[in-house]
Amino acid sequence: MKRKKFISAAKDVINLEIKALQSLKKNISNSFNQAVFQIAKCQSKVILCGVGKSGLIASKIAATLASVGTPSFSISASEASHGDLGMISKKDILLLISNSGETNELKNIIQYAKRNKILLIGIVSKTNSLLFKASDIKLKTPKVMEAEGIVPTASTTAQLALGDALAISAMKYKKFDKMDFKKLHPAGSLGAQLKTVEDIMFTGKKIPFIDENIQMQKALKILSQKKLGILIVRNKKKKTTGIITDGQIRRFNQKKIDFLSLPVKKIMTKKPIFIDKNELAAKALSLMNSKKITSLIVNNKAKPSIAIGVIHVHTILQSNIS
Repeated sequence: MKRKKFISAAKDVINLEIKALQSLKKNISNSFNQAVFQIAKCQSKVILCGVGKSGLIASKIAATLASVGTPSFSISASEASHGDLGMISKKDILLLISNSGETNELKNIIQYAKRNKILLIGIVSKTNSLLFKASDIKLKTPKVMEAEGIVPTASTTAQLALGDALAISAMKYKKFDKMDFKKLHPAGSLGAQLKTVEDIMFTGKKIPFIDENIQMQKALKILSQKKLGILIVRNKKKKTTGIITDGQIRRFNQKKIDFLSLPVKKIMTKKPIFIDKNELAAKALSLMNSKKITSLIVNNKAKPSIAIGVIHVHTILQSNIS
């Protein structure tokens, strides 16, 4: 087969899947709202199951639900009839996925759900099927043309998209935000990009505080000791009144100005730039880049004039945040 024919085959498969998604989008009904409400309000677990390719889709949807705050897992349809039904409790929600809705392996699970009054959500294409008729909430997927007429492709794409839509909608209903997401993704690139300023800022004795009335000669010693390249200037009420950077000191030296006997408040830059502790560290990095600075004073919006930390560009970059 010529290379061009492979490209044509790829486009044919993708077009089939696009059509499936377009059809799915047009037919989202009120039953979708019912499913989202039940999933979001579930006080136990959402358990997913399918057979074959649908089983793989069930595992992916379960992982997505769990990642956005809905405890979920998938079970094997074949193993369910050999003891794994014991994993399902009466407070759980059971979400079964099948294109035909007549898969033999699902029959025992459906009967178990009905016998124990477990809420059953069915993702299924055929309306005359056992799964569709048995489901308490029916999520209908479109009848589609599969690749080469036989390979589960367009149907599984529709199932996956519907599962993603359920997960994200439940997340929105529960007001599960970036900070909640961060708690469940502490590692990897996602965890790094969701780190807050508070996660990596310098605190306590590492903060280079200095009184606004002391002389610059003493201030330089503190600047050298703290090794952050800045000094945070405060008044007697502990309110931040300014900032001094090593860049400022270099410029004074270049101009050969005698400033060592001057009080800090005569040298400092007033109205320094703050960032709230709950902002993403990535935002802090962006702000530093735009202002061409290497450090930011951290505050809490409740007390905006009180410095509670310092965040430095090197610390952000070492945390693999970009």
